Amino acid sequence: MMTYQFGLDEMNTKLTILSEEFQYVHDYNPIEHIKSRLKSPESILKKMYRKKLPITMNSIQESIRDIAGIRIVCSFLSDTYKILDMIEKQEDITIVEVKDYIKNPKPNGYQSLHVILTIPVFLSDRVENVYVEVQIRTVAMDFWASLEHKIYYKYDKLIPEEFSMQLKDAATVASDLDRRMEKLHNEVNKIKEDNFQEDLTRLDLGSGNFPLPEPLLNLLLEDKKQNV
Repeated sequence: MMTYQFGLDEMNTKLTILSEEFQYVHDYNPIEHIKSRLKSPESILKKMYRKKLPITMNSIQESIRDIAGIRIVCSFLSDTYKILDMIEKQEDITIVEVKDYIKNPKPNGYQSLHVILTIPVFLSDRVENVYVEVQIRTVAMDFWASLEHKIYYKYDKLIPEEFSMQLKDAATVASDLDRRMEKLHNEVNKIKEDNFQEDLTRLDLGSGNFPLPEPLLNLLLEDKKQNV
């Protein structure tokens, strides 16, 4: 369990660095918040018994890949894929599996990106590659999933069909909200970019106002595009 905690610490440090770098470069942070957790030994054993797997360390390590879990909640739909792309580019991380429940939602309406990865943990006498499950979703997806989870367990995993339909409809509403907010976000960014280009055409120096040389203006605009 200690090794899995170290794996979580490694991933949380990486995510903090990536989000702070993104904030610095783009003046915007795509991550709303991050939660991490370790499965309890009791939960691990129950899952092993349920799957009828041998109770050995090797079996647990290879069969239960969500002992260490991280949930990343993003502002907008496109941010989920940006975060996934940044994680995939980390050279010491190995992506084992990606399940895209955003493009292909579960039958109940659940949406999220699920990523199984391994990250090296450097101990005093060895290096262990630890499995971590990362879930990446928007605020709307997280809101829906959180309430669905509470309803699910309130009815002891036996939800009336009428409630299932209502939950699925609510998931559709949440998905529509994500698309609307994404569209609004893109339109505002376009206005910002247009205003930025207008502001760059002239330069205030003291009491004077001077046009910028075209080569310098093109260089600044190109640099801005690369950082968007």
